[in-house]
Amino acid sequence: MTTSADGDVPARLYLAIGRLSRSLRRSGSTGMGHGSISALSTLSGAGTLRLGDLAAKEGVAAPTMSRIVAGLVDSGFVNREPDPADRRAWLVTATEEGERVVSSVRSTRMQELSRRLDGLPPADRELLIKSIPVLEALLVGTPEA
Repeated sequence: MTTSADGDVPARLYLAIGRLSRSLRRSGSTGMGHGSISALSTLSGAGTLRLGDLAAKEGVAAPTMSRIVAGLVDSGFVNREPDPADRRAWLVTATEEGERVVSSVRSTRMQELSRRLDGLPPADRELLIKSIPVLEALLVGTPEA
């Protein structure tokens, strides 16, 4: 996989994707941390989840997710209520305001990515578009996919 002309492909790809992702996350910053936005986005897409299930989806420990959700509840972005099936567990749901925040953040980030794509030479943009299915194939079998 490594050639002298291409360098270390996995390392370069890892760095490029990671840096692009971080750069886009800074676009339209809401003042909330990445963990809060990510959890709110997951709730927005999934609907109501048990706190433990949200923690598992986000790949964090339950106490960490409890702190994140507490901040989101205090901000009015999430509702938290006891699970009627198990009073020891909590159910969390994004509020309308939380949904608006997710939509706004997503829109701002997509606009920024679109601006960057528009700045590429046409041949590079076409090459990138053709590589999307390959990048999507790398997600197969991952927990996030």
